[in-house]
Amino acid sequence: MSSTPSGVALGIDVGGTKVLGVAVDEAGDIVARILEPTPQPPRPDHGASLADVVASVVHRLSEQQGVPLRQTPLGVGLPGMMRRDGILVFAPNLPSASGIDLAALLEPRLGGIRAVVANDADCAALAEHRFGAAAGHDSVVMITLGTGIGGGILIDGQLVRGGSGFAGEVGHMVLDVAGPLCPCGSRGCWERFASGSGLGRLAREAAMAGRLRLVVDAAGGDPEAVRGEHVTGAALDGDPEALALLDEVGWWLARGIANLVCVLDPSCVVVGGGMTDAAGFLVDSARRHLGGLLEAGELRTAVTVLSAFFGADAGAVGAALLAREAS
Repeated sequence: MSSTPSGVALGIDVGGTKVLGVAVDEAGDIVARILEPTPQPPRPDHGASLADVVASVVHRLSEQQGVPLRQTPLGVGLPGMMRRDGILVFAPNLPSASGIDLAALLEPRLGGIRAVVANDADCAALAEHRFGAAAGHDSVVMITLGTGIGGGILIDGQLVRGGSGFAGEVGHMVLDVAGPLCPCGSRGCWERFASGSGLGRLAREAAMAGRLRLVVDAAGGDPEAVRGEHVTGAALDGDPEALALLDEVGWWLARGIANLVCVLDPSCVVVGGGMTDAAGFLVDSARRHLGGLLEAGELRTAVTVLSAFFGADAGAVGAALLAREAS
């Protein structure tokens, strides 16, 4: 990696609900972080409100660290189909940003600085490979669980981006052709079953069927108000029904991982993203179920399934590392 005068690089991870900014030193350690809600403009604004929030976070990080932006690598991770030229072609869980060139939008807001923009899960995969849970593994699949599901792939230690740049859109593998409608327009996508929004959907269905009494109580008594965080909170308190639902989601997580293992044969699968409270339950459950879902599972070299070292920070850390490597 190229060194910079301060040794600091800035990384931003844009999610469906949160914008996370970090300053990262040369050892991959986070030395500052800022979290803001992702703007939800009432009407399409061609990414202007998002660019305003990202630029504000960048300026605040720069001021906190006392580093001049012009000499500081800056990377941004975005969710969705990121073309190689930096255009976010389609973002089903961030529709206001579909079609934007965020680097171009940021440039006048940052005094002419051009950010390195990439897919958020690719950034997370890079962080975990360089300094995190996947260190020492050269064939890696990164799964990011948040509003949706993102994926980053490394083969022989190199990010796989595909012909257009769209490789890793694993959340939109269809697991049930008759399944629930996905924001992408298909039915039964993996993220309808194993993401934060998927957990919430399954929980509301269970609650309206008369299950998850303690979860419904935590949601104020309204089954339609149940969210994934209510399930996770009840599971942390030992509620058997909440634990059973998380195990169901863990099975769906393992089902998707098994499909990816059949295609890519990674030695390591890392699970991270914004579902930090639920991640431990889901990873443990996926490990239990995975062997029984794999072709010739008993004959394969065991696939290591790990929780992300950087947790929900992996995408932002990886964006900073990617920018530093490009500088």
